Amino acid sequence: MEERSFLRRLTLRSDELQLRGKLLVAGALVLGGAGIITLAGLEILARNTEVAETETPAAPPAESAPAPANSPSTPAQPDEQRPTTPAPQPARPSPEAQQSGAKPALPPAPAEKMGEPIKK
Repeated sequence: MEERSFLRRLTLRSDELQLRGKLLVAGALVLGGAGIITLAGLEILARNTEVAETETPAAPPAESAPAPANSPSTPAQPDEQRPTTPAPQPARPSPEAQQSGAKPALPPAPAEKMGEPIKK
């Protein structure tokens, strides 16, 4: 009888040790995964702040006196598109140029086709 209780205690201890070992491995894996997720989140955050810093326009310089209304505006940067006023005309030569033989850069647009009216 004493031998059985001794064996039972030994098997219980070995089962507990196995369980502890498995729990330690599982805990280490969970902590490692959480660390990797944290590092990935920090990397994404750093990239987002870099993008936000490059897209944010700089504040205009403070001027002591306003510029006169009729002064020419500053030239556009090479990568900027400035609106033109009035809007550009289509690529068609003037009637005088057409009479002298100039051809339009683009062919005329096709006529709008209309179908039958929709009946309910």
